[in-house]
Amino acid sequence: MRRGQNLRHEVIFGVERRRFWPDEMKLSILREVGVDGATVTDVARRHDLTRQHIYLWRRQMKDKGLWPEPEGMTFLALDAPDLPLTSKPEPAYGAPAEIGFANGRILRCPPGMAEADILRLIRLVETA
Repeated sequence: MRRGQNLRHEVIFGVERRRFWPDEMKLSILREVGVDGATVTDVARRHDLTRQHIYLWRRQMKDKGLWPEPEGMTFLALDAPDLPLTSKPEPAYGAPAEIGFANGRILRCPPGMAEADILRLIRLVETA
């Protein structure tokens, strides 16, 4: 052992648990994401899971045809009275911004939209 080197020991008690999750339970958990602003992390913690479980289950359910694929363009109603858009837009130049999200949603912003407004919309779309 080299000087200054610490060794870490880990003792694990109990039985390793592997849980079985029926598809109906997985779908129920997946549907909780976005309800009242719940994120994937919130839902995973609530059910003692990792975020990767949620993403894996979503992919598995899509493969089985049990989770809907995004169909074309969808407009979401965003209720954000406490997040007013800035009154002065930046000068319009460049191309429109298109932001894709892991959940399949796409946010399209016109050229010249203020960065602060784009960030606010991103937060709203992620939690919608």
